[in-house]
Amino acid sequence: MELRLYNTLARNKDSFIPIEAGKVGLYTCGFTVYDYAHIGNLRSYIFADVLKRALTFSTQSEKGYDVKHVENITDVGHLVGDGDEGEDKMEVGARKAGKSAFEIAEYFTKVFQKDLEKSNVLSPTTWAPATKYIPEQIEFIKVLEQKGFTYKITDGIYFDTSKLSDYGKLAQLDLANLREGARVEANKEKKNITDFALWKFSPAHSTGSGHLPKRQMEWESPWGTGFPGWHIECSAISTKFLGERFDIHTGGIDHIPVHHTNEIAQNEARFGHKVVNVWMHNDFMTVNGTKMSKSLGNLYTLDDIEKRGFTPMALRYLFLGTHYRQKLNFTWEALEGAQISYNRIVRTLVDMDKGPLDDKELNRFTAAIADDLNTPQALAVLWNNTHNPSLVYEFDKVLGLGLEKAVSSFIQSQSDIPEEVTKLVSEREQARKNRDWIQSDILRERIAGLGWAVEDSQSGPKVSKT
Repeated sequence: MELRLYNTLARNKDSFIPIEAGKVGLYTCGFTVYDYAHIGNLRSYIFADVLKRALTFSTQSEKGYDVKHVENITDVGHLVGDGDEGEDKMEVGARKAGKSAFEIAEYFTKVFQKDLEKSNVLSPTTWAPATKYIPEQIEFIKVLEQKGFTYKITDGIYFDTSKLSDYGKLAQLDLANLREGARVEANKEKKNITDFALWKFSPAHSTGSGHLPKRQMEWESPWGTGFPGWHIECSAISTKFLGERFDIHTGGIDHIPVHHTNEIAQNEARFGHKVVNVWMHNDFMTVNGTKMSKSLGNLYTLDDIEKRGFTPMALRYLFLGTHYRQKLNFTWEALEGAQISYNRIVRTLVDMDKGPLDDKELNRFTAAIADDLNTPQALAVLWNNTHNPSLVYEFDKVLGLGLEKAVSSFIQSQSDIPEEVTKLVSEREQARKNRDWIQSDILRERIAGLGWAVEDSQSGPKVSKT
């Protein structure tokens, strides 16, 4: 399959050619583990997962790539907002939870990774928490200093963006008209408004007026006690594991103006050449047409999804129904539709026998995926082939909907229920579809009389022994 991917840096879709034949270096910007991930965060990782699955996908005639996938965990240095002012999100989260910054980093890392597991996101080759690679980040900054790209001000060591003639090319920034504070927090000591922190000095240890409390996360460096800026971790970690030239870097579209722009600046200042060949970004997700925010009460987590009776695979199915470069509007009604569609696929597959792989249909599917991960079109091909589980399971190696496991679980659940109970549950479902609520209640009582309980959920009736 010849992949054509959209490169944010080039602003076009082109054939993907790896640096080394048969191998791909892939880097994904990880989560800042100061709180629970919301479903908008998960969209980025499901997108990156589909990309990785597409890269590794093998057919009878073609072998997939060997992918080395690195993902960082931001457990230090990400200040509130994208600027260089204010507190570290980890310190804020620690104070809120009444625990140490290291404790909440460990806790929320595990929760995040569990959410990815539930969403059927494959683990990266390497998980890389920023706090474990402080020496690499210090070394990176030292090289930038030696090459004349840094300067020191009151609160830290900064990168001088004026030293790069093409700074801001990823975001196509209009540097001449960029106002102070419009993109990052104002700082009167900076030489240029786009300059950014590489190393921040720890505040005075006094807790008196005008001072922040002593930081929990701080390290010694050639410039004094402090902590790394947010952007330096990705440059140091990605090039440590993938080298000074690698294939693909993924992240959310919100990273383009600041975080990824600054990564490129650091990389190219240190190495003197382009480091990442292809930059890929997924678009924003809204909720009922509005921005997700805590103040609006619409910042939903995977746990919120499950508490309402939906499965993580229904959310994944919903995400795949919209191209990753298009905005996605989340509604509970849309998720309910996704759950119904997912269940219908599973129950259709249950009744079908496995057949031979159809090369024509397989080619239709791979053509959709090869066209910049066109998952909506790929799902359409899947629906046209639900009569052939063998083919659908092959498609699912890329889509990651866990269909074969879901079918097995459904068959197992049904085999444990007496035939008489199964028949009554089916009759009750038909009565509910006919809105015959009296008959539905009568059938529920008959089921209960046989020692079984039926519970209605978004994913269909759940039957259990009383």
